[in-house]
Amino acid sequence: MTANECIKGRRSIRKFTSQPVSHELLAQVVETASFAPSWKNTQIVRYIAVEGAKKAALAKCTTLFPGNGTIIENAPMVIAVTMIKGRSGYERDGSFSTPKEDGWQMYDAGVASEAFCLAAYEQGLGTVILGLFDEEDAAKLLELPQERELVALIPVGYPAESPTAPRRKTVEDLLSFQS
Repeated sequence: MTANECIKGRRSIRKFTSQPVSHELLAQVVETASFAPSWKNTQIVRYIAVEGAKKAALAKCTTLFPGNGTIIENAPMVIAVTMIKGRSGYERDGSFSTPKEDGWQMYDAGVASEAFCLAAYEQGLGTVILGLFDEEDAAKLLELPQERELVALIPVGYPAESPTAPRRKTVEDLLSFQS
């Protein structure tokens, strides 16, 4: 699969088969995703694979958008994307390196999340990145240490659907040139 095929072929999957995702396959996906670029190679993203009863409890942390709870319940596994706070976008003395201040952390987490989803797609897995959930309750459930922040939840499994690509904006809408 070429990068072009992977990027254009990946879809947000919200329905999964009951087939479990092997831990070995997940490790391969994470190893590939670890090559996502990050600020000064800080590599702040950490993944937590959630299954079983804890996954069911995590689904209850989606009261902001209950449909996300249904997606989580039906996926064999959910990846909690977390990041180590205070590193990406910072200097060693704790000052910000960029006017985006701590916003750069989310940029790195987003890049890593998409790399994860593309690597999963290449392995035949489906994913969807969820951002609407009760962050405080989910972080408590996952027993995240103080220095980590929960960024997204990514249900992962074998797709039980094949959605068509949504309409895309034209290159003319997306690209401008200046000189």
